[in-house]
Amino acid sequence: MTPPATAIPVETPPAFLGVSLSATGKLWRDRLDPRVSAQALAIAQRYQLPEMLARVIAGRGIDIDAVEDFLDPTIRKMLPDPYTVTQMEAAAKRIADAVKRGERVAIFGDYDVDGATSAALLTWHLRHCGLDPFIHIPDRIFEGYGPNVEAVRALAGKGATLLVTVDCGTTSIEALAEAKRLGMDVVVIDHHQCGDELPVVDALVNPNRPDDLSGLGHLAAVGLVFVTLVAVNRELRARGFWTSERPEPDLLGVLHHVALGTVADVAPLLGLNRAFVAKGLIAMRRRDHIGHTALMDVARLNGPPEAWHLGFMLGPRINAGGRIGRADLGVRLLLEGDVSEAARIAAELDRLNTERRTIEQMAEAQAEAEALASLGLEDRGAVIVTASEGWHPGVVGLVASRLKEKFGRPAFAIALEPGGQGTGSGRSISGVDLGKAVRQAVHDGLLLKGGGHAMAAGVTLRKERLADFRAYIESALAADVAQARHVNELYIDGAVSARGVTPEFVSTLNRAGPFGSGNPEPIIALPAHELVYADEVGQAHLRLRFRAGDGAIVNAMAFRAVGQKLGNALLENRGQQLHVAGSLTIDRWQGAERVQLRVTDVAVPDHGPAVIR
Repeated sequence: MTPPATAIPVETPPAFLGVSLSATGKLWRDRLDPRVSAQALAIAQRYQLPEMLARVIAGRGIDIDAVEDFLDPTIRKMLPDPYTVTQMEAAAKRIADAVKRGERVAIFGDYDVDGATSAALLTWHLRHCGLDPFIHIPDRIFEGYGPNVEAVRALAGKGATLLVTVDCGTTSIEALAEAKRLGMDVVVIDHHQCGDELPVVDALVNPNRPDDLSGLGHLAAVGLVFVTLVAVNRELRARGFWTSERPEPDLLGVLHHVALGTVADVAPLLGLNRAFVAKGLIAMRRRDHIGHTALMDVARLNGPPEAWHLGFMLGPRINAGGRIGRADLGVRLLLEGDVSEAARIAAELDRLNTERRTIEQMAEAQAEAEALASLGLEDRGAVIVTASEGWHPGVVGLVASRLKEKFGRPAFAIALEPGGQGTGSGRSISGVDLGKAVRQAVHDGLLLKGGGHAMAAGVTLRKERLADFRAYIESALAADVAQARHVNELYIDGAVSARGVTPEFVSTLNRAGPFGSGNPEPIIALPAHELVYADEVGQAHLRLRFRAGDGAIVNAMAFRAVGQKLGNALLENRGQQLHVAGSLTIDRWQGAERVQLRVTDVAVPDHGPAVIR
């Protein structure tokens, strides 16, 4: 008789600093298991790198032989042959034909940052080639996303013979069919997920189409436009178009656009994207582009720009034009050659961004109250779906993002219009594919329109179908959300004391940047530091100071923490020792540099979880 099998015990790694339940309900883990720790040691020894930098590199899965390319990502090494992208050759040849013939080209973009930078990059190139393209950025409220029949007819009426869509077009079956009927050729340059049906066009350049094997599906649209223009340059070179009087345009000189669109669209900073952003940030630091410099100045950006500045300071201002102002303001700024006019446009975008923030806060408060009511005391429900009349359609994506952050699950915010139709946006959590569920809802007739990708989606529905959609999305995503939220962990890259938190230390860590989606900022823990100061500042932020046992002080901020679990724990543990986790940045003020810790989480050492109310 065979004895019963005994389960082999699996050793659970210990919690980092013993934190099994933090202020925000997280289990702290060392990002590096023993195998990866050994890899970090090998990296440090081979390349003579500081231990913490080696830990950060190893913790991001970088092979020991790829470390040099990771620390200095170059476009030349990362860029594949553009023709590996399906129908790229056809696109490049058709655009080159338009250049050689001097055709009237129409560019149809999206109203977000990726769309604005894509349209600006393509327009800059065509102008360099001697063309003067039409640019159409649709109004978010009156036209909605992507090409529409009326706009296509207007562009054809102006004499356009080639329509190029950027950051849109993959799902625009009817509008692009109208373009072809009117005699226009159509090239689509897009990165959004595809539906079952593709538009009938001359070239559909989309690395996320089912028959594309390029491996470039992680590119933002502006990165894809860059790759397309590399192919166009090559095609025009082969045709002898470039001369000493008309030299080939320097694409590396406009990486500002590519970096801004890539970061703002939350594209993963891996491979080619990382090279785009790293080199684009260097270009922005030169302050040699009129539009970008005006944008940095109006955002009061002190010191050299970093990736997070693009996502949180510059991108929202470009977006503000498309959300609540004139949709083409962002493109106009990026193409403006006059310093004073660029300053005027940038100031208008800054004003609109302030107005957008006020509108967003009002909608966010309403949505949060609705979400709390639907979740109840039992915190039930996999997906949050909020809707209201009076919300501005331009801010629903931002509201959905805030709900997702606050409640840790996918969230939708839908603006209901007087005619009984609603337009909304959804934001997801890692491991839950929102775009797929939304496309299925369109297929099942619950939505009038909808699409997107894993982490974000847009929806249009009839008001009377709102309850049906809410029930469907809850059922469709419940299992995935439960799995994704099962273990709430915070991965820590290493621990350091306040004494070691110097500008030099931060600069060392930043060698592993740029940081963002796909290449997360290092999370550093400060063990058992006393919270000696905590006070509210700005809009729900907390300004903090932590002191180590040797008296060294580190300044810190907890953004949007007031009224949240993190903020409550901080305010109720003044004067107490806390384990602190967060990311490090350089705070520049009036010419001085000092390190600032952006607090992600805290926990009370040794005696259980932090006080939470």
